[in-house]
Amino acid sequence: MMRVLPLLFLHICGGIAGLLSGGAAIVFRKGSRRHALAGNAFVLSMTVLAGSGVILAVMKSQPGNVVGGMLTLYLVATAWLTARRRERGVDFWNWASLTAGAGVTAFAATYGIEALRSPTGEVHGYSPGPYFFLGTVALIGGIGDARLLIRGGIEGARRLARHLWRMCFALFIASASVFLARAQIFPAFMRTTGMLNVLTALPLLLMVFWLIRVPMLARNNARRARELPAQPRRGYSLGDAGAG
Repeated sequence: MMRVLPLLFLHICGGIAGLLSGGAAIVFRKGSRRHALAGNAFVLSMTVLAGSGVILAVMKSQPGNVVGGMLTLYLVATAWLTARRRERGVDFWNWASLTAGAGVTAFAATYGIEALRSPTGEVHGYSPGPYFFLGTVALIGGIGDARLLIRGGIEGARRLARHLWRMCFALFIASASVFLARAQIFPAFMRTTGMLNVLTALPLLLMVFWLIRVPMLARNNARRARELPAQPRRGYSLGDAGAG
């Protein structure tokens, strides 16, 4: 128990820091220095949250939580690498990402199938649903990794969308870890009014918003780029392409 408490405290602190830095990264202008700083803080916080969560899950013999923690680490790492690599191309880390995504998918699917076959309908305390949900997210990520490798890299709106959905889903995991898993630390009115559920789902709503917004921005920026030579006096600048 004495070994668990420091890790649990670190886990909770990582989740709270992840929520704050992730929220700041969403608010700040994409591509700005403040956005980059908040994003780096989010990656560090989520690494602490997921890493300590995996260790705690191993100590408590909770394979389901190990899968959740590994998925979080995979999403955060691949989102961060995507943001850092601005030029088109592939490297060792892209192959490592594909391997990690496939591994998480395989583990989640294995536990999900075991739960389906179990007389109790559960394995390690979870029904098939959570395992298949996590496995599906990892599978979607792995498919994205495979497509990146086949295309020889991604750029533009596709690169931004890849970064955003992975970061937002990792933020959703952090919000669930704080608002749902630790609901007892919040006031009663937040638990009874459904506020905790709304706060938990908010990152997913933001993810959908940005996945719709990014292609729209790309089309608008492409249109502006076509108009620039013909209308030089309208006052557009290359900096306009970075809006949003």
